[in-house]
Amino acid sequence: MSKQRPVNLDLRTIKMPVTARASILHRISAVVLWVGMTFGLIALNISLDSKESFAGIYEALTSNFLAQFIAWGLLTALGYYSMATLKHVVQDMGHFEELESGKQIATVALGAGVFLSLMAGIWVWA
Repeated sequence: MSKQRPVNLDLRTIKMPVTARASILHRISAVVLWVGMTFGLIALNISLDSKESFAGIYEALTSNFLAQFIAWGLLTALGYYSMATLKHVVQDMGHFEELESGKQIATVALGAGVFLSLMAGIWVWA
């Protein structure tokens, strides 16, 4: 029984296909959304207390970099999660299931996620 198997895999040399990257990022964006809902729900709860607390949340979202960064991160995760979910729905309907077309739709989903991230950044910081 002399099988030639690699003893040590150098993970830095393994290149994942675009479909794997899209799938992993879809899962990561879901986790970011679940964790980020904590910030969103806390901010919503505070903003509903009074006019002054609403003004405080508004002020934080318009002038505090950390609050803006968290908002941008949540919007980015939501945008990519939506695009990747739409990709899955299209594939569940029987389209883009082959290897080459799967790579194409994964690339489109990643590109749309980057575009939505840029748009969210412009909206948050402009």
